[in-house]
Amino acid sequence: MRLLQKCGCDICKQLLELRHSLVKKSQWIFGGDGWGYDIGFGGLDHVLASGEDVNVVVVDTEVYSNTGGQSSKATPAGAVAKFATSGKKIRKKDLGMIAKSYGYVYVAQVAMGASQAQYFNVIKEAEAYHGPSLIICYAPCINHGIKIGMGRTQNEEKKAVECGYWHLWHFNPAEEDEGKNGFHLDSKEPDWSKFRDFIMGEVRYNSLMKTFPSEAEELFVATQKNAQWRYEGYKALAEMK
Repeated sequence: MRLLQKCGCDICKQLLELRHSLVKKSQWIFGGDGWGYDIGFGGLDHVLASGEDVNVVVVDTEVYSNTGGQSSKATPAGAVAKFATSGKKIRKKDLGMIAKSYGYVYVAQVAMGASQAQYFNVIKEAEAYHGPSLIICYAPCINHGIKIGMGRTQNEEKKAVECGYWHLWHFNPAEEDEGKNGFHLDSKEPDWSKFRDFIMGEVRYNSLMKTFPSEAEELFVATQKNAQWRYEGYKALAEMK
């Protein structure tokens, strides 16, 4: 606008009169976890590292949903998926922490069913931030085999956060520039006693009890320990001064 005012030609004057009609373009890139965590990670990383003012949403179903439910780097330990029929043995990749390590990328983990307020606040902050943004959305899908049905996925997201299976947080680099701690853990302290009930409510976990019962208990313990380890890491970041 200052350039238009400085020029003063007829065209610039006309643009200034119509400035209320000019809006900032909002750029968003949408993709699944199979792309963001796995086969397209190099491209995603390149975009985030560019420093450009672009926003990315990764819909995290924890499997390759659109090609048949194969295991990906987003699949947690203990979950059954194609190519991991005996339960995945290693923990889930933390895409958010990888992006946060740049220090200038706005990053958040959300679950709409757990907190709409946190979800909308993150969307607004990401849009307002002048730099790359990454929002990772927990998304239950048909490959999970949710017992209560796909019509209750919002409730499933709420349960996932309550038990500590999924965590809500956001990192705003703009606050770091002001000398504040930009990392915020938005989840309440989980009720870990509900963790086993939550995963047993999904076929991708409870089917392991039937097919590989000897390994199931060990993997389920590892799944919860991984979630607790991750939560404690987030908690430590949020408490840093």
